Amino acid sequence: MHPSSRSRSRVLSAAVALPILGLLLSSCAQDQDPESAGGGGHYPVTVSSCGEDVVFEQEPQRIVLLKSASVPALHELGVLDRVQAKAGAYPLESYDETTREEVEAIPSLGGDVDSSGHLSVSQEAVMAQEPDVVMGQAENLDASALSSVGIPLLEEPALCPGGIEDPGFDDVYDQLRLYGKVFDREDEAEKSVGELEDRVATVEQRVGEATADQDEPLTAAVLYPTVGGGTTYAYGAHSMAAPQLEAAGLENVFADLDERVAEVTPEELAGRDPDVLILLYSEGDAREVEESIADIPGTDGISAVVEDRVLAMPMNMTEPATPQAVDGLERIVEEFQQ
Repeated sequence: MHPSSRSRSRVLSAAVALPILGLLLSSCAQDQDPESAGGGGHYPVTVSSCGEDVVFEQEPQRIVLLKSASVPALHELGVLDRVQAKAGAYPLESYDETTREEVEAIPSLGGDVDSSGHLSVSQEAVMAQEPDVVMGQAENLDASALSSVGIPLLEEPALCPGGIEDPGFDDVYDQLRLYGKVFDREDEAEKSVGELEDRVATVEQRVGEATADQDEPLTAAVLYPTVGGGTTYAYGAHSMAAPQLEAAGLENVFADLDERVAEVTPEELAGRDPDVLILLYSEGDAREVEESIADIPGTDGISAVVEDRVLAMPMNMTEPATPQAVDGLERIVEEFQQ
């Protein structure tokens, strides 16, 4: 059936009106800030990772994790379910129940983690996931290797070659905001930042009250020991351990170590005689890590060991600067500032 003359008139009117409307909308859009324009105005987004600009043309939908550091932020932003695969070590005991279940559900690509926590993973296995973004770099798979095939990589600032000169809890908040920008979850990021700031403020108030009558603060060392014997690493001035210990009311005996982390000898550790030992680990059992301190010669006379002030924590609860550093702070204070 042919349309009536009235219907043809409406069609012709619409055909004329649409181009005019398009021109008007185009003119209005030019006057708007891209962020305030409707639709996909949030993208493209450019962020900095390890000193390099990383551009996202659209919201990442497929994520591959090569490190566990970004897990808490991705959970807070509600995008952890976009992770297609993971590689490396994931300290499940450090997560809340919901996050733990989400992480356990992510397929593993395997990969070998050495005694110092560094990962080597198959590049082909990562590429097969067709990721929109890779979080964290491996020993054999860095940003340059991925950018050559058009895959952006985001790394935690503390784990970049230059690290963070003067780390603090502000770095936790800044990185959370960066992820919020990448995934168009800025409101969620700000909400999480506000909650973390409140928790840190509560801890600092508690510590202030607990240490008000102390003549001197307890001293502490944050170590990464090798279970079964071997190299012992200590965290110095450029690690998240420094502001974490300060917020907990403890004095870092390795505060003069002008590095993020460095190997220390048993003699040096014994000579500094910390009142508290915090032992970090990537995987394994916390009790075994605490017991491993006996494998370091001379530690049986250290004040922390004599007074049984030794705490093993998953490394992510101190390093790098992520929301889990606040979890670690609360645990340290609960343990040593009664």
